[in-house]
Amino acid sequence: MVNHITLTAGTDPDHGGRWTSLAGAGREWLWRRPDPARHTVRPGDGFVDAGGLEECIPTIRGVPDHGDAWSRRWRRVGDADVVECGDFVLHRSVVHRAGAVRARYRLSADPGYRLLWAAHALLDLGPGARLHAPAGTATRIFPEAARLLDEPWPGNAPYLTGVWPAPLGLALDRFGPADGTAVGAVLTDCSDVTVTDGPDALRLTLHTDADVPLSVALWRNLGGYPDTAPYRSIGVEPMLGSVFDLTEAGRDDAAVVPADGELRWELEITMTRTTPQESAP
Repeated sequence: MVNHITLTAGTDPDHGGRWTSLAGAGREWLWRRPDPARHTVRPGDGFVDAGGLEECIPTIRGVPDHGDAWSRRWRRVGDADVVECGDFVLHRSVVHRAGAVRARYRLSADPGYRLLWAAHALLDLGPGARLHAPAGTATRIFPEAARLLDEPWPGNAPYLTGVWPAPLGLALDRFGPADGTAVGAVLTDCSDVTVTDGPDALRLTLHTDADVPLSVALWRNLGGYPDTAPYRSIGVEPMLGSVFDLTEAGRDDAAVVPADGELRWELEITMTRTTPQESAP
């Protein structure tokens, strides 16, 4: 029997707007890595990985690493948390409705402004967890995976493309235990994925009326990152765009602010739990 579970979310506007909790029926989905340095960061500082879910915008990799919003204090305006980042202002309203968590975003910037955004969710998952996405989804693999491939990485290619669930022979739908590897991937033209871990399932869906590329980024770090003191962390990251670094984004790889100067989108997250069905007496 599949049961719909009520989810709740918690955020920390004072420290980058990070989501600190995503929980339902006694399960916390967000992986956390306490680091006191997170409480003293300023714009321009190197990224401090505290886990949770980061709002990565206007880039994910590159400069500034993990974007410009994570290192800034957000302020409350009405029912929204707001962060001002020079070139843009981002409003986020997180609401709980019918058991789901819905995060609604509104970005204000000059028309034509290009950006990437990711809900950089690091999930607390066991080695048997899986990521479910439509088979055949075009999936971009990035250079940190080069040593795992059968063929040499071609020159300075920013990424290679294969098909889900095993692009270029890498079975990325399965997470597994720590094995010293780290792989970044982007499932392009994909706005709806589900993670299963035991009886529990977490579904993440992006909605927008805007003409922007929708993708899901995957960060499968099985103890391969960082070089010193590596740890296991799994990122499943609905995103606007289809690359990690805005400077590498081609014409169709980034979101573009429309003529009215506002871009809107919504992230919906739901949870279910499967329980054995009792046999009739």
